[in-house]
Amino acid sequence: MDLGLLYSGGKDSTLAALLLADFYDVTLVTAHFGITDDWKNARDTAEATGFDFEAVELDHDAAVTAVERMVEDGYPRNGIQHVHLHALETVAAMGFDAIADGTRRDDRVPTVSRAQAQSLEDRHDIDYIVPLSGFGRGAVDRLVAATLDVESGPSDEIRKADYEAELRTLLAREHGAETIDEVFPAHEQTYVTGFTERR
Repeated sequence: MDLGLLYSGGKDSTLAALLLADFYDVTLVTAHFGITDDWKNARDTAEATGFDFEAVELDHDAAVTAVERMVEDGYPRNGIQHVHLHALETVAAMGFDAIADGTRRDDRVPTVSRAQAQSLEDRHDIDYIVPLSGFGRGAVDRLVAATLDVESGPSDEIRKADYEAELRTLLAREHGAETIDEVFPAHEQTYVTGFTERR
């Protein structure tokens, strides 16, 4: 069965791919808006970890809506949530038997409710799988440390291919660079460069 995994190049989505690989033919799918070329970071990680890869361009209006919500709210949660649901819809329409993402049990954003998941499955006749939904941060970190080489650090310094880089760029373009720090709290991100030698 073919599965499209919404992929950022970070530790969570990479670990999700590894957990699913025994059961599905996994393709890592990075969704982007064409605002930057950060999606290529995910392509590089897919190559380093041996997974098939596709990039898919999202509707630019979804990015505009997300940025406006972020500015209005003063924080990124609702904007990120909007983009994640749009990305899942887009990947669900790509013809896979199943789709997945790397959200964990303790994630505050993005999240997919049971009703949203069932609606996605019913409308697209697919399975929506969340392989890390039972894993807390500590469990993920221990599995990742034993398996993957990872760069980590402040979000604005780490290579990444998630929505945030493009949304930051659009936010600065539309509302000024100072708005980025007003909307996005400081946080750590990860980028997978390959497997550890002890794997």
